[in-house]
Amino acid sequence: MKNPALLLIVLFLSLTACKKEKSADKKTADAAISSDSITAIAKQAWIYGYPMFYNYKTIYASAIAKETKTFVGFNKFKSYSNSATPADTLVVTINNDTPYSTAAIDVSDEPVILQVPKIEGGRYFVMQLTDLYTFNFEYVGSRATGNQGGKYLIAGPDWKGETPKGIDKVLHSETNLIFLIGRTELDNPSDVPNLKKIQDQYKLIPLHEFTNQAAPPVKKYNMQLPVWKEADYSSVEFINVLNALLQYTSEDSSEKQLRADFAKIGIVPGHPFDSSKYPAETLKAIEKGISEAKQELESKTKEVKDSGSLFGTRAALQNNYLNRAIAAATGLYGNTKEEAVYTGSATDKDNQPLSGNNKYILKFPKGQLPEAKYFWSITMYNLPKRFLVPNPINRYSIGGKSSGLKYESNGDLIIYFYPESPGKDKESNWLPTPKNQNFNFVLRIYGPQPDVINNVWKMPLPEKVK
Repeated sequence: MKNPALLLIVLFLSLTACKKEKSADKKTADAAISSDSITAIAKQAWIYGYPMFYNYKTIYASAIAKETKTFVGFNKFKSYSNSATPADTLVVTINNDTPYSTAAIDVSDEPVILQVPKIEGGRYFVMQLTDLYTFNFEYVGSRATGNQGGKYLIAGPDWKGETPKGIDKVLHSETNLIFLIGRTELDNPSDVPNLKKIQDQYKLIPLHEFTNQAAPPVKKYNMQLPVWKEADYSSVEFINVLNALLQYTSEDSSEKQLRADFAKIGIVPGHPFDSSKYPAETLKAIEKGISEAKQELESKTKEVKDSGSLFGTRAALQNNYLNRAIAAATGLYGNTKEEAVYTGSATDKDNQPLSGNNKYILKFPKGQLPEAKYFWSITMYNLPKRFLVPNPINRYSIGGKSSGLKYESNGDLIIYFYPESPGKDKESNWLPTPKNQNFNFVLRIYGPQPDVINNVWKMPLPEKVK
């Protein structure tokens, strides 16, 4: 072809055609990605975000929703001086042994100082620090730091300041939103005044107040924290919730590919998700992923026998997001096993569901009680709600520190799981069950010894009384 102008035109048309072919190929590839991967990504993202969502439920009630009874605001303690009752339904499988001192913490602007007093008499206490992901990233308390008291600086992922004088330890969080669960041992009802004195000394102090400096500028996020709605996590709206919450997190190096996959369906920290901009097929694929995730979580939750491996640091959980979701579904804010081991069952010795229509005994042979540095207890919950069981003697847990507990002449300990009294001579060992409802029980072991931590010790299962 000798005409240069014509040659350029032909070349231009060829390049344009090539670009169109590549564009068509890209659309085909995108369609393939959408068809093959959206459901899988949505399923993984839903499971990934599930514990964050229900953690946020507690944070929201504590620090954002002023109309709730639990509201105190961020970076402030709210303590409960009495043992929990069936009226306490904010958290499933609530602890009945150690009244709570809780706080929703936001370290977006600056760290806060956790101050705990010296606690006399060997009384057990613990401050469990759980990040937004629900990793138990640090502990302060009898086991971890002792009862001598101290000051601990809680810092978010971006803080690189100097540690002020008087700080015993810096506690680093992967997220700027944190929930603190404090537990303090209550011996008996007459011990409540002593408990209150201790709880009143738990403090959270902003860093600028601790150092007598000016308050730092307020960090602004692109998306506001959402109003908590249970229904949001059953629809594509869960993406908006997740995008708002992820603003308060750092991206761990192990999750770069995961976050890149999430972005393919609109999960990007701080970016609002507008479902109207997505094809109906894409939204259906996301909804299918949600449905599959729900089914898997429900199925796996029913299989849980021992929750010891479900709670801990990121390193301990090894990014097992399904286990993290199971932990949130079965007992949000469970302790790391070195602090406390939780076991229990919803079935009897014959692998049949525990029912309030039946009577059971739980027998610990002599020498087979769980070894605990501090104490152990058993708490009763109804199913499927996992709340405490109302009963005529207002007893929701029983254990090693229960007054009047009776042992058999041969040294065995028998606990009676009855819907009605087993008789006056046995009421000291009675843990009431819910009439006409299924139930489960949780055995908590505080300060577990090695045989308990390493699963050498085995919990007995209830035997049906015929």
